[in-house]
Amino acid sequence: MLTSLVLPSIVLLIGLVLLVWSSDIFIEGAASTAVHLNVSPLIIGVVVLGFGTSAPEMLVAILASVDNSPGLAIGNVVGSNIANIGLVLGVTAIISPILIKSSLLKREFPILIVISIVGALLMLDNDLDMLDGTILVVLLIIVMGWMIYANKTMPTSDPLAEETFQELEDLPKLSKTKAWVFLFIGLTILMGSAKMMVWGAVEVAMYFQVPEMIIGLTIIAVGTSLPELAAAISAAKKGEADLMIGNILGSNLFNLLAVMSMPALLAPSIIEKNTLLLDYPIMLALTVAMLVVALPFRGKAIITRFEGFLLLSTFVGYMIFLYFRAASG
Repeated sequence: MLTSLVLPSIVLLIGLVLLVWSSDIFIEGAASTAVHLNVSPLIIGVVVLGFGTSAPEMLVAILASVDNSPGLAIGNVVGSNIANIGLVLGVTAIISPILIKSSLLKREFPILIVISIVGALLMLDNDLDMLDGTILVVLLIIVMGWMIYANKTMPTSDPLAEETFQELEDLPKLSKTKAWVFLFIGLTILMGSAKMMVWGAVEVAMYFQVPEMIIGLTIIAVGTSLPELAAAISAAKKGEADLMIGNILGSNLFNLLAVMSMPALLAPSIIEKNTLLLDYPIMLALTVAMLVVALPFRGKAIITRFEGFLLLSTFVGYMIFLYFRAASG
């Protein structure tokens, strides 16, 4: 009955709105708390600004895995990375061409591609198990260690460092108590809204008799990528292109290593054939495309409006493809 779809759809929509709102509160609280704890601004840039926008994906993955819906979690990872490149980067480049100046970011692009390939290799046996999850967590520790070291040793004159300092200056100046309150409230609502989204998504998938993976690749992926989109548009308007690219790279790395490890560790499962043969290769192809458009041309690394349009068109085409794939059963 149609009435059995109304409640899950409303819960899913409310969960999505709360997820986006609470993500901002959580990041503001986390950043302010780190400042009060005298954490280096550049470390805050890596851990809070870079990886903090992946908190929604992380919580959705944990709750989906605990609820025995690993397909939703895996779809969220792959779909979010596709959305970050095709939707977030595409829309931002259309708004304003992106000039990449930081040398650190040019080193992070190949790392993301290598990690993406490692993820594909781990799934070649058609499952994600405890061993795969352990490998991903070890790689997460190594990559985060390198990024923290690279940021600590980065010259303050580097554009990424300058933009990180500016972004922290623009954040609300919260007292120590208010920062902790924001952090707690943001995390609590994040968890609640993620739970709402998982429940609503599973119910919608059951109603339409489509795989949870499809819901994860579409509704959940786009929803959890909205914080990245909002942050990217804001950064583009401020002329903070390097910080915006850094957030996308950090988010995609965190999705592949931390978020992907959750279903592997909490709910080892078989990977759907379409994910291995279609969705993950599309994500990998878009990752390579992002590297290609960001390569220096005539001495400048710039992502043009036309290239942004191509990335966005690819994302829209992929969403249409998923619609027909779901419709065909």
